[in-house]
Order: sequence, then C-alpha cells, then structure tokens
Amino acid sequence: HSDEVNFQVTDPKSTIERIATIFDDATQDRLDGLTVTYPDWWFNLRASNTEPLLRLNLEAQTEAEMSGKLHLLEELING
Repeated sequence: HSDEVNFQVTDPKSTIERIATIFDDATQDRLDGLTVTYPDWWFNLRASNTEPLLRLNLEAQTEAEMSGKLHLLEELING
C-alpha cells in the first residue's frame, strides 16, 4: 500500500466532497474522512486536524495499479 501522501488544499471539506462525487460508483464510507472501495483497490482521504492538509492512503492489488490510481488521485485532488 502507499505511504500516507499529504496534499495542501485551500478547502479540504469541499475537495473531499468533489472526490466523493467523482467516485460515486464505489462503496463509500464516511467514518474517518472518505473511504472509497472498489473490488481491486481502495483509498481513504481525510483532512488533517492540525494543518490545512488532506491525507491520502491507498491500496491496490498490484504495484502498477496502485501507481496509476495514485497518479489519478493526485491530479484530481490538486485540481
């Protein structure tokens, strides 16, 4: 799985909502930020309590898939 990746964003809450809308075909959980689950991969995106950051954790079945999903999420989060 990926190490935790941090993103500086101006509005963490609206960024999380935007990402949730993009991945609305997946299973989603809001217990700790946003967790999005697909059969072969998942990610959790949550706001830091102490800094203006979003923290991303990601797991996929293969290294190649994880790398591709990480790249996709980086582009989506950074807008």
